[in-house]
Amino acid sequence: MKHLKTLLLVAIFTIGLGGVANAQKTAHINTDKLLSEMPQTKALKAELERLQKTYRDDIEGMFKKLEAKIKKYEAEGKSQTQETNQQRAVEVQQDRQKIAQAEQAMNQEMNKKYQEKTRPILEKAEQAIKDVASEKGIIYVLDAAPGKGLIVYDKGEDIYTAVKAKLGF
Repeated sequence: MKHLKTLLLVAIFTIGLGGVANAQKTAHINTDKLLSEMPQTKALKAELERLQKTYRDDIEGMFKKLEAKIKKYEAEGKSQTQETNQQRAVEVQQDRQKIAQAEQAMNQEMNKKYQEKTRPILEKAEQAIKDVASEKGIIYVLDAAPGKGLIVYDKGEDIYTAVKAKLGF
């Protein structure tokens, strides 16, 4: 019985030390900061801004044409027949729908392009994090970005600079 208690204490002590050893093999990184500073992300942002400007210019042109048409129709409204005015109102409504559809198409295209271009960037960052963790013998890497669930990370190893160096920027 005495040997069983001793054996049990040794087992508990060993397991406890194993837990402490594993705790030393954790690290953290702010992935939001890493991704925002990657050259690929900056290039993607610039590309999306150019695309959005192109769409915005087209939509603004459509809107200006619509405004001119509305002013013209309002000025001529009293001299036109009721039927013509109703037909013009329908035409104006259709033009407004076209503008709304163009805005919706712009948003869909922007989201699609963002999703397409973001995936390789995320995969590259994830691979660099895995490589650095492997090189340093780290078992767990926690995301230290605000709102990602990690609250205290003062004592863990921050691998941000190592991952940044691995990515070459």
